[in-house]
Amino acid sequence: MLLGLVLLSGPARGGDAGSTIDPLAANLQPYLDLLSGSQQEFELRCRAEVPIDGDAQTIKIRLARYGNHAFDLDLEHRDYEVRIRRRDGATAFALPKHGVVYVGRGDAAADAEVADTAADSLSPSGLSQRLISTRTTLSTYAPLLATPDGAAIAAALKTFVGITYDPATRRGRGNGSVEFSFEPNGSLQVRVEDAQLDLFIADQPSAMAGADDWPGMKQIEIPREELERTLVRGVRRAVEILAPSKVLTSPSKRDRETASGRLRWIDGHRVVLLSGSPREIGRAHGELLTDEAQACIDSVLHTFGVVQTIRSGSWFRHDLDAAFARLSPHIPDRHRIETRAMARALGLDENLVDSLNVFPELFHCSGFAVFGEATRDGKLYHGRVLDYMTTIGLQDSATTFIVAADGQIPFANVGYAGFIGSVSGMNAQAISLGEMGGGGEGRWDGVPMATLMRRALEECSTLDEVITLWRDSPRTCEYYYVFADGKTNRAVGVAADPDSIEFIQPGQADPRLGEGIQDAVVLSAGDRLKVLRQRVHEKHGQIDAEVGKWLMSRPVAMQSNLHNVLFVPADQVMYVANADHRRPAAERPYVRLDLRELLTSLAGRGGE
Repeated sequence: MLLGLVLLSGPARGGDAGSTIDPLAANLQPYLDLLSGSQQEFELRCRAEVPIDGDAQTIKIRLARYGNHAFDLDLEHRDYEVRIRRRDGATAFALPKHGVVYVGRGDAAADAEVADTAADSLSPSGLSQRLISTRTTLSTYAPLLATPDGAAIAAALKTFVGITYDPATRRGRGNGSVEFSFEPNGSLQVRVEDAQLDLFIADQPSAMAGADDWPGMKQIEIPREELERTLVRGVRRAVEILAPSKVLTSPSKRDRETASGRLRWIDGHRVVLLSGSPREIGRAHGELLTDEAQACIDSVLHTFGVVQTIRSGSWFRHDLDAAFARLSPHIPDRHRIETRAMARALGLDENLVDSLNVFPELFHCSGFAVFGEATRDGKLYHGRVLDYMTTIGLQDSATTFIVAADGQIPFANVGYAGFIGSVSGMNAQAISLGEMGGGGEGRWDGVPMATLMRRALEECSTLDEVITLWRDSPRTCEYYYVFADGKTNRAVGVAADPDSIEFIQPGQADPRLGEGIQDAVVLSAGDRLKVLRQRVHEKHGQIDAEVGKWLMSRPVAMQSNLHNVLFVPADQVMYVANADHRRPAAERPYVRLDLRELLTSLAGRGGE
């Protein structure tokens, strides 16, 4: 999809790029004309043979441009099919395998200049500039997309990429295993290891069908602005994730303050301290983490949302809104006030941010709590492994929140900008919580899991109070948990769904988990559970903070390992590691955070 949309870019203008004596430049010129927008009308066909999970799979792409404001983009795969049609009066996003097409209407031609420059418009003119932000390394090369100078680009490829080209055979090579050739039928063939790409430019585009011409398919109306924004932001964010620039990989580490909050960087880790009323906390969250929250929202709503829509055939925003309608009666008013204050600070629609904050977290994780005879010093160590979707770039928004809300127990929440719920946390009463996802998606008539987790951090001083909260609350989906209390060296595993709840005590045997281990609760699944149990047995009686971190290393943590946390609740200390774009959290350094010290600094700030 990215390749097709970028090829649409550039101002529509006539004329050729001039002759050149460089054979490589001459052969590249037709494709450069497409990239630069020199050709106002064209059709490009592409066939890609790509090995996926050891299986050679075919993807067919057709891209046709019809002037300044109209194009077709078709993608076909054995498992999915996408067709986008943009016309002056409408944009259509069709999913033939699901028999549904989403149509947004509105006259783009009536306000052409606005359409061409709006940040989230799908108008072909200038589209590459809207798809490639400063957060991706591709921004370095973006100026070349507007330059149809074959000689200059051929020279750059030879100098900086190491391209070699033989005019006699019309074949060339690049760094590594890249090979390419200009075939007798006029196509460009590119080979990278076991993958092959064939590109062919047709003389004229196929006849332009209407945006409403979808016989036999169900049409669903979507606001055109929402439809185009979802596609543009989804692709833009995907490019940032695939090729991040230093804006993301080495963000500016400057401490900042606002009325009710402070952003601090501790050993390269983003920590936000918030205090006050729900409205004050929400506003400070949005003010301190504007860019990070927007990145998180783009990852979830737009990048993940587009993929999920293609998979399911159902518009992702509609699914979120439907889930929120069922979950919202169970969300405390103070959380709703905080979320909406954050939305206003971010300049976003309050209803949208409400819905995004119940994004279903169906994680595949691991967790453990060990204490007493299992540990070197008898203290309780609670490990939490979050394996979830590093592929959508949530790590760019990773933040540990230290929250002291009026009338509530202060707590630490290892989370993500723009998201007020909790999946990993510890409070000032030495209660620590970690969650693992199961099944049951769609069973939304209860308290959202992340809301229940945050309520426990805010409201519970003992493990018994946490257990009571879970037992007495209407629950959603299927989740597993490890809860711990550092004051009493108690821990419990939990299996819960809307109909039942089960508490697994330390040392208790369970058919899903195996024989009990003294003074230990160990939860995971499959081979990860097997390795984690082996490690706990191996180090039983010797576990401390360093061993605890080792227990969570690969392969207990998956490649999708988003964050790891080791809580030492009796000491009010936690060790946090977040994934980056190259390594899972388990392969990243841990940062030691002291909740008491952070709360003291927060209280001291309040007295300034």
